[in-house]
Amino acid sequence: MTPPPVATSSLPPGGGASSGPAEPDPRRPLGDDGPRVRLDARSLSKLKWRCRRGLLENDLFIERFFRHHEETITTRQAAGLEILMDLADNDLLDLLLARCELQGESDRPEAREVLAQMRRAPVIPI
Repeated sequence: MTPPPVATSSLPPGGGASSGPAEPDPRRPLGDDGPRVRLDARSLSKLKWRCRRGLLENDLFIERFFRHHEETITTRQAAGLEILMDLADNDLLDLLLARCELQGESDRPEAREVLAQMRRAPVIPI
């Protein structure tokens, strides 16, 4: 018998029993103790493809995020990016420009963490 799909936050920390390593379900709410495992190269490549957008402005924010975090991106950050990429281009741009904040199902800790990282201006060495 297969376990039911994870769709709510009623699971105990750690998500219950597992038959082996699996990719995180981006719909699964992650607490502050969520996965901090680095993404493997194949998953990173898939994520970068998923993050391609129709607005150049969004792509600039996303490219900068990957430029600064690509080597250390975690499964938690990947889940946050997946949440953000489910938004319409104009809604994502409004979030990136801080014209509004995350709301509803998108307002989750991992999405807020990635959004803050994407909004942060890069540090330019002198």
